[in-house]
Amino acid sequence: QVQLVESGGGLVQAGGSLRVSCAASGRTFSTNAMGWFRQAAGKEREFVAVISGSGGVTYLAASVKGRFTISRDNGKNTMYLQMNSLKPEDTAVYYCAARRNMEATRLESGYDYWGQGTQVTVSS
Repeated sequence: QVQLVESGGGLVQAGGSLRVSCAASGRTFSTNAMGWFRQAAGKEREFVAVISGSGGVTYLAASVKGRFTISRDNGKNTMYLQMNSLKPEDTAVYYCAARRNMEATRLESGYDYWGQGTQVTVSS
């Protein structure tokens, strides 16, 4: 079992930056690929970014590529999403998720554990 806790969300102006974190506990962190998803009000949850267990493979959604960076520190059992040049359309609840294996996937159905989410609001 893996427990995930997100932190770092908040309110930021358009063009600003924010970093959200996901702290994991419960099993060996480096064996889990980890991902970020987000859900805006009235919309379905969508893929944002994923990182493999080793950290060597990452994928980003086209809408955030060049602005967001995903990383992880296996020594701290923590994953990060650095968000720069934020836009109002980035406003959403951001969820971290973990898989039972190391391989990265963009598919929401491929994740076994989810955090409770953290709100990110970007004002115009």
